[in-house]
Amino acid sequence: MKAKIRLYVDHALAAGQSIPLTKEQAHYLFGVMRLAEGAFVALFNGRDGEYIARVAEAGKRRGILVCEAQSKPLQMPPDVWLCFAPIKKARTDFIVEKAAEMGAARICPMQTEFTNSERIRRDRLQAHAVEAAEQCGGTYVPEVAEIERFGRMLDNWPDDRHILFCDEALVGDKLDFESAAKGGKWAIFIGPEGGFSDAERTRLGAHPLARSISLGPRILRADTAAVAALTLWQKQCGDWQ
Repeated sequence: MKAKIRLYVDHALAAGQSIPLTKEQAHYLFGVMRLAEGAFVALFNGRDGEYIARVAEAGKRRGILVCEAQSKPLQMPPDVWLCFAPIKKARTDFIVEKAAEMGAARICPMQTEFTNSERIRRDRLQAHAVEAAEQCGGTYVPEVAEIERFGRMLDNWPDDRHILFCDEALVGDKLDFESAAKGGKWAIFIGPEGGFSDAERTRLGAHPLARSISLGPRILRADTAAVAALTLWQKQCGDWQ
């Protein structure tokens, strides 16, 4: 059984389980991808791993898939959150997509003093995370949280999660990632295009769980910084070792 198409479904998966498709999913599989009855699709829901399913019914607006067998177990990502200030729409989409591909466990937009986008469509960003998981072969979809003000986020910060503060003020300093990030639960903080304010930088610097780090000799765009920081963290502490 080979399936070239992967699809996220919000339905329990198990051998023999029937999966009803939404109108949008049926249109994609049968109208766009031209699948017919008997074809196979890889399904995942973020909880039960990946299953190969057979198309039992194919219609323009509806369809039914039947799970045949599990093809992958659930593969949970390392416990790292990406906390970032939303920027321009396309670049915010990019950050969410790459965070999902690179194994962030949770994606947390935050409103900082210099954030130039005060509102986000959480449902749209969550859909981007789903699409990224479909494309990259992942079996887990990170939650995209509602946007939260920087101060409130730190006020309610869990007492067992370390913060890796990517500080553009340290540009040019030695990139000492190995000593900054070791084991446990983590969150990576990426500021907006204008950077964190002095007050925000001071608060992060004083936080008992926060460690500041340089991302190298050049100031990176916010979307580039998110990818670079996740890459370094995964190499040092995550599942890329």
